[in-house]
Amino acid sequence: MYLVARQGALERFKAHRRVPRAELDRHFSHSDRDLTVLVPSYAEEPEVVRATLWSAALQEYPSMRVVLLLDDPPYPTDPAVAERLERSRRLAEEIETALEEPRFRAESALRDFESKYADRGWVEAPAVDTLAELYRWSAGWLRQRAQNEPIVDHVDVFFTEQVLGGLADDLELTASALDAAVLERSAPTAERMGELHRRLVWIFTASLGTFERKLYSSVSHEANKAMNLNAYLGLMGGHYRPEETPDGTILRPVDEPGPGDLCVPDSDYVLTLDADSLLLREYCLRLVYLLEQPEHERVAVVQTPYSSFRGASTRIERLAGATTDLQHLLHQGMTKHNATFWVGANAVIRKAALADIVETETVGGFTVRRFVQDRTVIEDTESSIDLGSHGWTLVNYPERLSYSATPPDFGSLIVQRRRWANGGLLIMPKLWRQVRDRRRSGQHMGLLELALRVNYMASIAWASFGLVFLLAYPYDGRLLSPVVVLAALPYFIAMASDLRYCGYKRLDVLRIYGFNLILLPVNLAGVLKSIEQAITNRKIPFARTPKVRNRTAAPALYVLAPYLIIAFSLFTLWRDATAGNWGNALFAAFNAALAIWITVAYIGIGTSMVDLFGGVLRWLFIAREPKQAPVAEADASDETLDWRAVLYHGRADEVVHRTSDLRIAPLAPAVSGAKS
Repeated sequence: MYLVARQGALERFKAHRRVPRAELDRHFSHSDRDLTVLVPSYAEEPEVVRATLWSAALQEYPSMRVVLLLDDPPYPTDPAVAERLERSRRLAEEIETALEEPRFRAESALRDFESKYADRGWVEAPAVDTLAELYRWSAGWLRQRAQNEPIVDHVDVFFTEQVLGGLADDLELTASALDAAVLERSAPTAERMGELHRRLVWIFTASLGTFERKLYSSVSHEANKAMNLNAYLGLMGGHYRPEETPDGTILRPVDEPGPGDLCVPDSDYVLTLDADSLLLREYCLRLVYLLEQPEHERVAVVQTPYSSFRGASTRIERLAGATTDLQHLLHQGMTKHNATFWVGANAVIRKAALADIVETETVGGFTVRRFVQDRTVIEDTESSIDLGSHGWTLVNYPERLSYSATPPDFGSLIVQRRRWANGGLLIMPKLWRQVRDRRRSGQHMGLLELALRVNYMASIAWASFGLVFLLAYPYDGRLLSPVVVLAALPYFIAMASDLRYCGYKRLDVLRIYGFNLILLPVNLAGVLKSIEQAITNRKIPFARTPKVRNRTAAPALYVLAPYLIIAFSLFTLWRDATAGNWGNALFAAFNAALAIWITVAYIGIGTSMVDLFGGVLRWLFIAREPKQAPVAEADASDETLDWRAVLYHGRADEVVHRTSDLRIAPLAPAVSGAKS
């Protein structure tokens, strides 16, 4: 499957032709399709989220809203957490304020140009000079912002050089082209000049806001990214009046909004963007252009599978980045065979497609809509199957236009990979139903498409159990044939070549093998969780990958597991060498050597000991609960009837409370900073 997907990717890269910039400008000069960028965030560092919002706000798209979906508890008691939340709440307003000056200049210049040349087919040299100067000023403004950015790590370097600096380079190149036109005593047409003016307006015009679903009791508070997205998607296109109740603030739909009401505009397209991802400048423009071509009218999702940031400071982050960049290639090849899966870090989604797969239920008298499934922790994979069942397709755009952070340490990597290994088996029945439905309708699923989809969803399960068998079973020369080893060589040779193509070393293929070896317990844990969920029919808690600058401590069991694998491999080496079973002994020596290499160089002996010691302490000691002061006997005269609860719930019990215990949370704005 690796070789099939790789071949498909190479064919797509060879056939890909970039749409000229002028065609994009011409197309969107007559387009009125809105785009909403949704950035789900939970307990993220404000600096990480800020860079993501900037990369979205600077997208060259005519009509765009960027909404930060803050999922933190809205009233934290920890001062440090409260301060972090307040900084996150201010991000949207700060970015809008920073964009005011370049937006004002661009809009004023466009109005002046249209007032002079609206009815002309040609322009004069001063108009070209003015536009070139405006482009040059805009590039300087971006470079000044880049110089003022604090540089802490390689992600900050990428943001300043590729997001801000890359856009500034494009604007300076356009300014140089306009200067060259003047020197040749020529000029673009008035129509093209208008498009170039509008491009600057698009870059610096974005509406930013913040939405916090946990401020409202009438929307779902289920703790996962899918329901954070669903809460906002379910409100889009409506007007709501906040109303205080004993259970908290609820949102009442209204036909005519008034002062203080919440207005959530609808849009034709939705871009979901993880809070640790960055987009390059033409991401939205090129992907939406693809969606609006007639041959792609049934494409629901278009994306560029994210790549890793270069220049990571830790070895484990660089190795995780190598596997991420290989996945970019494989996803491109899967599109060749119509086997694309939505990769949740970033994607442009057609809103009409989401409306096709929505599931609606009533919870506590309030309507809850599920556009993105939250049954498993890999919500994007299950939603891909749902879209396919409704006749929609998905496409990977064959360019690297999005980048996302990879785990910088073993602890955060465990969280990510355990989640990736969990859920694929649970989605398999949906895939088989889709195969049957397509067969009945005469649209048979191709063999390669089916094989790639099954491999994507279930390969972690069989590969993990297969590796356990290879490590543990005492096979000898009767089972191990040289042909079996030779059959694997094309896979490793191709992967080594792809690593070199992506900018890594060919020998990294050995590091990846050892990397997967020590992650075996993590993958097994995810697979077993899927089996547990299938048996119990209970949702698995969604574990977010930590996106903080500090190291994440790894669970003691997963720290101990690599040492157990090393010990068992060394034992197998001794046992088979003693028995003269040299083939298995060589395999055991190979595994032991690579596992030792990865454990020492990528996890670290000292770090392992710290995490093991911390795990033992957490197991041995239980935090003492703070003593509560005894509650004095209630005086009947100190009690009062909670009339709000009686009128709202209509219950006779649990409505008599102490007056001092009554708390009504202040009404907080749900969407801050939004122009609408």
